[in-house]
Order: sequence, then C-alpha cells, then structure tokens
Amino acid sequence: MSTTTVSTTTSPRKKVTTLTFRQKKERGEPITMLTAYDYPTAMAIDKAGIDSILVGDSLAMVVLGYENTLPVTMDEMLHHARAVARGAKTAMLIGDMPFMSYQVSVEDAVRNAGRFLQQANMDAVKLEGGRERADAVRAIVSAGIPVMGHLGLTPQSVNQLGGFRAQGKTASAAKRLLEDAQILEEAGAFSIVLESVPARLAELISKKISIPTIGIGAGLGCDGQVLVTHDLLGLFDRFTPKFVKKYTNLHEVMNKAFTEYVDDVETKKFPAPEHTVEMTDEEWSAFLKEIK
Repeated sequence: MSTTTVSTTTSPRKKVTTLTFRQKKERGEPITMLTAYDYPTAMAIDKAGIDSILVGDSLAMVVLGYENTLPVTMDEMLHHARAVARGAKTAMLIGDMPFMSYQVSVEDAVRNAGRFLQQANMDAVKLEGGRERADAVRAIVSAGIPVMGHLGLTPQSVNQLGGFRAQGKTASAAKRLLEDAQILEEAGAFSIVLESVPARLAELISKKISIPTIGIGAGLGCDGQVLVTHDLLGLFDRFTPKFVKKYTNLHEVMNKAFTEYVDDVETKKFPAPEHTVEMTDEEWSAFLKEIK
C-alpha cells in the first residue's frame, strides 16, 4: 500500500517590497508595521512575520530620552538603522527622515534619503508633510528611492501644531488632509501613514487613493497599522498615547528583575556556586605552593 508523505516544511518568506504593499491593499489584506531601533528587536519582529519595520524618529523619545523627536540627528538615525538592517532580512525596512534632513532644500532631501539606502541598508524612507513636501517626494522618487508619506499628527511639527493633538477634526482640515494625501500619491509616494485623524476620514482617504494607508490612531479603515514597539511592549513609561494597545508591560517586568538582582547581590545570594568557575583542589594546591 502506497503512502503519501506530506511535507511540513514551509518555504521561507519572500522579501516584502512596495509591490507587496500595493498587492495587499488590492486584496484587502491588512499591512503590519512596527518600529525597531536595534538588532535583537528587529530580529524578533522580523521572525514574527511583520510586513515592515520603521526605524522611526520616535527613537529620540523612547530610546534616547529626548522630550520630542526634534533633536535626533541623521547620524543617530543611520546608526540605529544599520543595527536594524543586520537583524531583519524579510520585512521592508523604512528609515524615518529626521527633522531638518529634508526641509531646507530638495537637494538635501535627496542626499539624506540616499544615505538611508546607501549607508544603512534601508529599502525606503518616510517623511512628514503634504503639499509642502511634494517637490521633495518627487525628487527622491526620481532618484529611485521609495517614499512613504506621513499626514495628520506630524510629530516634527509639534510646536507648530501646539502639541501632540489629533488633526483633521474640522471640515476644512479634513478636506486639506484628503487633498494632501492625493498630492502625495501624485508625487509618487508608495504609502502614507495617517496619525491621529478621525477614523471615518482615514477610511475615506484610504478609499480615495490607490496607495496603501498605514494608520496609527486612525481606526480600522486604513490598509494597515503601525505602533511604536516600546509602547506596545510597555517599555516607555513616560506616557502612553490613547491609541496604543499595550500587549505586555515589560517596564514592570524589568523593574522587578533589576530589584531582585540588587537584593541578591546585597544579600550575597548571587553569584551562587552554579554561577561560579572553580579550580580543582590539586591545581589550587599547586598554585599555593607556587606563590610561597
């Protein structure tokens, strides 16, 4: 009697690209995205099957301890982007262009976007703003670099916005956001992050444009979702945005572990014999004779 052997091995995941994003939108399949800033986190996220990893300028706040995203530099962003690229091989990697790396001139924007691909092995870049960034987006895309847009609450404009406030809540503001999304699509962006905008507006924008939208605090109507990993893990204890779902509280877990370590050292419970290297009695005796 013949038997059929069923293979249990799964083929390795293919590298996620801008085409993958577009195909997932066309099929109505949600796109998944998280942030990462280091090698081990990137490796763990990639292993989980994420579509895309953003090396976000949120690095400034959740890793470097700044009050907002404005102080982080290109060199700091590239340093962390390189670490992420070493850890993630399948997810599409997106470098977040920091404040003043693209606002001064289109030439600056293209040069700095290129550094993310050339020096940090990113697959694409993200920048904030709508119509006022259209020329920069066109030029970067013309240089062969995929661009993700970012509308709504744009953290680099926090001073101009008057704080971390939801956007697009009035009819005129909503109309401007829709127009900006259409302008970014026309300029060649492959995707747009919509942050802290009304859910019904985000859903309408997602239907009106052909490129995928990635929501953060923008409801279920977007084509995908992104969160800051430190928020999701409960690692950033300063504040938690309303739109974050905490899947665990690692800050609490870490605090407990560190407190136990301090106690173990102070009470001489650590290191225990199993954590200690020893010599044989014969070698120890020989050593003592040597130093007499």
